[in-house]
Amino acid sequence: MSFKAHIRIFVFASLVWIGFWLAGLPAYYQQYSQSAMIWFDALLLLPIGGLFFFLLRKIPPSKRLRVSLWYGFYFTVPFLVYDWLYCGVHLGHGLGFLSTFWYLTVYYAVPWIGLPLIAIVLGLERSKQSGRHA
Repeated sequence: MSFKAHIRIFVFASLVWIGFWLAGLPAYYQQYSQSAMIWFDALLLLPIGGLFFFLLRKIPPSKRLRVSLWYGFYFTVPFLVYDWLYCGVHLGHGLGFLSTFWYLTVYYAVPWIGLPLIAIVLGLERSKQSGRHA
């Protein structure tokens, strides 16, 4: 990926974090019940997965897995840093924010699993299609 692509993904991911931060106010989602947050996290996977399926589908197959890992990086590491700065430092939770705000912590792992899986599934889909046309 080009330097410009890295910057573009970083800026987009940062804007996504700001959107989630604003949506979570006033208590960064603490105002909702645990069951509501479980449903929110689970339902959020569908549109996010669909978006990345669409984005990764446009990437050449030879680069798809590598790009999925970069997406995983930019949608986890900056989020972790931003959440730590806000929840850990500003709100005073320290690293305890990882358990207090567990619904955020889930998304520090999910992209590292889900995005490469999407890339692999897209690769399998392409293999099946080229096998049918042979």
